[in-house]
Amino acid sequence: MNTSDSRRDFLKKSALLGTGLSLAGSASLPAFAEVAKSKNKLPAWKGFNLLDFFSHDPSGGRRTKPEYVKWIADWGFDFVRIPISYPSYLDIDRSRPILPEELLNFDESRLKKVDELVQRCLDQGLHVSLNLHRAPGFCINAGFIEPYNLWKDQEALDAFCAHWEMWAMRYKGISKKKLSFDLVNEPYQRLDPNDQHSPGGPVDMLDYHRVAEAALDTIKSVKKSRLVIADGNGGGGTAMPELADLDLAQSCRGYHPFPISHYKAGWVYKDPESVPPVDWPLMQGERVLGIDNIREYYAPWKALVDQGIGVHCGECGCYNETPHDVFLSWFGDVLTVLKENGIGFGIWEFSGAFGVMNSGRKDVEYEDWYGEKLDRKFLELLRAQI
Repeated sequence: MNTSDSRRDFLKKSALLGTGLSLAGSASLPAFAEVAKSKNKLPAWKGFNLLDFFSHDPSGGRRTKPEYVKWIADWGFDFVRIPISYPSYLDIDRSRPILPEELLNFDESRLKKVDELVQRCLDQGLHVSLNLHRAPGFCINAGFIEPYNLWKDQEALDAFCAHWEMWAMRYKGISKKKLSFDLVNEPYQRLDPNDQHSPGGPVDMLDYHRVAEAALDTIKSVKKSRLVIADGNGGGGTAMPELADLDLAQSCRGYHPFPISHYKAGWVYKDPESVPPVDWPLMQGERVLGIDNIREYYAPWKALVDQGIGVHCGECGCYNETPHDVFLSWFGDVLTVLKENGIGFGIWEFSGAFGVMNSGRKDVEYEDWYGEKLDRKFLELLRAQI
């Protein structure tokens, strides 16, 4: 595949595809004013992930109802992160693995659906962080056969940069106060990149630096002022001082300790019902994990903030099998520590198993909210941080 020619062809066609969104919606200036209150160079945005394009199959994502976006803004939140699986906006045959020559088959009709959600959020004054949850050659969830490895193959890196070039051009007219780019979700290197259960660990930092720098340069060549964010290594949790020489903010996670946040999660445990009960503080052998342990966990991220690198928690929350009182007690401590360091958050998700709406918990007395099931206690815990 001659990716250089493919990218040139794409750039020639881009003018015909339209420029996407204009400079729309009111700026979320109050969030930027918060920067002055802490050392964190990033605003302490607070909000949710919206999963409309999370699946590689366009029919497999969540549906964000228009009223959801309005409620997010009305309740005082100012941020949404939109994780996107790149095949969801391609014109491809989804009955078989994607072919190398299909990696840039952009489908304008599907891209416009992303535009519509972005515009809806901007219209409500929300900052939008656009994230490639599945990028050419990598997804932490695997489950979709990729022809290349983002961390090792130049073909994957060329395609990765071409996708970010497309988004950068499409949204060139939108201010960095309203829109940021989150390069790739939760970098992780598996022995078999296409097998979700294959063992692995953090991406080699030389590889991550090379990939991040190439994408950053591509984006900045379109709009120099664009705010760009890199997710923490090793699945999002590891701070990266090795990227300090790049003009990148960084995104941490709010899932520590994992036995609390992902209690009995079927994609984590082979036998969820065998997982022992949890409480907070959490007993691990003779060790007791409480808020001080959370502070220790975020110490490397605090060091980045102190170094002048912007940090935001792009994902956080708790699966619906964790007892509700344990979840709220633990997550209250997580939010406290994030606030101590001027770090905002994006809950995974708004409506669903981790959300404030329709989470399916068995031990919650939900409030009926215009036909939706609202976890009022969780919502109020979040709103207390605003």
